[in-house]
Amino acid sequence: MNTTISNSSLKASIKHAGAELFSIKDHQNKEYIWEGNPAFWGKHSPVLFPIVGTLKNNTYTVNNKEYQLPRHGFARDMEFELIDQTQNTAVFSLQSNNETLQKYPFEFELQLLYTLEEKELIIGYKVINKGNTKIPFSIGAHPAIALPNAFEKYSLQFEKEEVLKYNLLENDLISDKTKVLETTTHIVPLKYKLFENDALIFKTLESNSMTILEDNKPYVKVNFEDFPSLGIWTKEQAPFVCIEPWFGYSDTAENSGDLFQKEGIVVLEANQTFHSKFSIQIF
Repeated sequence: MNTTISNSSLKASIKHAGAELFSIKDHQNKEYIWEGNPAFWGKHSPVLFPIVGTLKNNTYTVNNKEYQLPRHGFARDMEFELIDQTQNTAVFSLQSNNETLQKYPFEFELQLLYTLEEKELIIGYKVINKGNTKIPFSIGAHPAIALPNAFEKYSLQFEKEEVLKYNLLENDLISDKTKVLETTTHIVPLKYKLFENDALIFKTLESNSMTILEDNKPYVKVNFEDFPSLGIWTKEQAPFVCIEPWFGYSDTAENSGDLFQKEGIVVLEANQTFHSKFSIQIF
């Protein structure tokens, strides 16, 4: 099942499977979200929960007991319930159950809140701790922005001038090796060569937003002021780029495996609620 919300400027469509955004169209019917062609990548904008990235040996421990989780967790592969909707809003919910408790021994509710305001789609996350113990988790976004013209016609404009240092991945884990995106104008031209070692992982950034420029003109802006980390990713010759706000990232090779000690993890107290949001703005 799918749900569509709209206003006078935009229309957004979300699958109940994974509560995944799969379309943002303007009033001229122009599509801004990647179509999901599996020849490149068969997703559009999955939610990453309760981990972001890859665990060492796909394994973690809680209270010395081992559990397995796939890359980016399980929420993106589960059916969400639509719990509220208006013309321009939709709220989806995933509750912990017997299936999730075997992989992740915590009681939670994950809500995704979609809201259209003028030419902006705001995507909110709410994690509710429904148990009486602390919950460790990561959460992140993975929206793929469609690039209808040649890849080299696009560039990334960071909000602030800063040293753009990112960590490299090795065997899907965060390494100590870093590189710096060279720029004198806080604008980075897009080239597939940038991604020859997979995603660019920024553990921290001063910038709170990034604008994708098309022929040096604003095309799409992603605002992520709530999020400390960011991933940027595409695949060779794929006509999209993913701008990914994150809480957390892959394990390091030295990781102990204890989920509470994982670098970048969020720890939510019993009966408390975590809120964050990011947005996709169309020009």
